[in-house]
Amino acid sequence: MLKKMNNSFKKLLIIIGLTTLSSQVMAQTEQERRLQAEKSEVWEPVPEIVSAPANKPPSDAIVLIGNNNTVKLWEGAKKPAMQWHYQNGELTVKAGTGDIKTKQKFCDVQLHIEWKTPVDVSDMQGQQRNNSGLFFQQRYEVQILDSFNNKTYPNGQAASIYKQTIPLVNAMRAPGQWQHYDIIYRAPRFKEQTLEQPGYITVMHNGVVVQNHVEIQGTTEWIGAPSYKAHGCAPLQLQDHGNKVSFRNMWVREL
Repeated sequence: MLKKMNNSFKKLLIIIGLTTLSSQVMAQTEQERRLQAEKSEVWEPVPEIVSAPANKPPSDAIVLIGNNNTVKLWEGAKKPAMQWHYQNGELTVKAGTGDIKTKQKFCDVQLHIEWKTPVDVSDMQGQQRNNSGLFFQQRYEVQILDSFNNKTYPNGQAASIYKQTIPLVNAMRAPGQWQHYDIIYRAPRFKEQTLEQPGYITVMHNGVVVQNHVEIQGTTEWIGAPSYKAHGCAPLQLQDHGNKVSFRNMWVREL
């Protein structure tokens, strides 16, 4: 009987020993896993906190249309004064007064802008139906046009990179409704006078991706092929095409 108890006790000790050893091995293995995991953890830099309230610009955005400073932030592209109409947070083209540009220069940006075309289209068709444009660095145009049931060349419709890239879909709302563009723009890179990297642009029209990180082929041209010429940061520009297109809630974040 005693011999059986001794054997049972020995077995118990062995089981306890193995259990302890197994626990130690598991603990060591877990510690090694944590150490391995820590090698791929990056703790700096810590991202700056930016508040993003609903239906408002992010806290680090520069508001270009929509506050009391709007008129002061713009000037004529060829004339000193900006003559467009600004009222109730809306900036509207004054036909014949020319394009306007921001006084501040920009390179890479995230941009939000809302725009609206008049309801009365009468006999307007194609490129004549309430046309405007948003130019990055005063050179590269995202087309603004009433493309709702309006046939035109697709690389010239709303949200096209004008005369370069056709939008993936037509997300246009009816005339008189506010249209939204949300754009990520990466400026071209130059080394002295040589192009190192072309520009790239992503456009969402009314929440729909219509340009997916497409390459900008060069300056916007009405006639002829686009090309690049070295430049630095430059203003944003809105086009006077002779139509009363309105803009509101325009802001940018420098990237």
